[in-house]
Amino acid sequence: MLTHFNKDGKAIMVDVTEKNETKREAITSGKIFMNFETFQKIKEGTIEKGDVLGVARVAGIMAAKKTSDLIPMCHPLFITGVDIEFVLNEEKLMIEARAIVKTQGKTGVEMEALTAVTTSLLTIYDMCKAMDKAMTITDIKLCKKTGGKSGEFINE
Repeated sequence: MLTHFNKDGKAIMVDVTEKNETKREAITSGKIFMNFETFQKIKEGTIEKGDVLGVARVAGIMAAKKTSDLIPMCHPLFITGVDIEFVLNEEKLMIEARAIVKTQGKTGVEMEALTAVTTSLLTIYDMCKAMDKAMTITDIKLCKKTGGKSGEFINE
């Protein structure tokens, strides 16, 4: 059932008034591939614009908090925690970003976590595009979510 449409087929924000508050968490991930020089400079912290991963982490956290301003049918949420992690893979010249977002509420934080991880990767691209315009962002996905009526979901 499509919950973002009313009986007349018009777009609506889902009414969560009667839903129970539960602890909710969403974990997302995504990857950015780049050339060797860009990867090395990020790893060494020598990109001219500054601490790429530090700025990308803050950007992801800020994005999670602004998700309802960007996605029309998202509810504004009281986010209780956001963590952004980066794993550098030198063999593949790739950085994997993971976002973990938590709340205690009536609706999940999947969109906030997806927005966080995407914005983190876009920030890496933005800070490094002068030296590598061919960077590729891929595999943005929900890895896991807990809480709510549907319970746990794990994306294998």
